[in-house]
Amino acid sequence: MFINNNVVEELKKLKHQDGPDMQVYGSGNLVQTLLKNDLVDELWLKIFPITLGKGKRLFDKGTIPAAFKLTETKISPKGVIVANYKRFGKVKTGSF
Repeated sequence: MFINNNVVEELKKLKHQDGPDMQVYGSGNLVQTLLKNDLVDELWLKIFPITLGKGKRLFDKGTIPAAFKLTETKISPKGVIVANYKRFGKVKTGSF
């Protein structure tokens, strides 16, 4: 799916208006577009303890550098990790 520049401009306008948070569930293409256009303030990631082979990368080509801080984690009884990250300052590289 291709998302044109008009859609990106409308999303930028929405982001700066009052109203509820925008959330995306299950649209890898839209998430890629948001990441490439610096429109992501928070990430809720669910990490499942399985491997299925090839798949789509979340942080693919064109994703701009951005720093996030871990603000909350949960682990389900089956081992699924839910991690909440919020934007946090400038990007710093180095060891962890």
